[in-house]
Amino acid sequence: MMVLDEPDDNDEIIENDGIRFVIEKNLLEDAKPISVDYASSVGRTGFTIKSNLKSTAACGSTCSC
Repeated sequence: MMVLDEPDDNDEIIENDGIRFVIEKNLLEDAKPISVDYASSVGRTGFTIKSNLKSTAACGSTCSC
């Protein structure tokens, strides 16, 4: 899931192309590799997040947020 958040001591900050991403340190190793893409097309606009985390949600390891 992707949300707006402020980092704390339990988070790792990753910056790419001037965009800061925050992820909990205890999840980082399990989630690698992580990819965040943004796409805009007819009928679909938003972020796609892919990682190696095993999801308990209905969307599996790829979610559009």
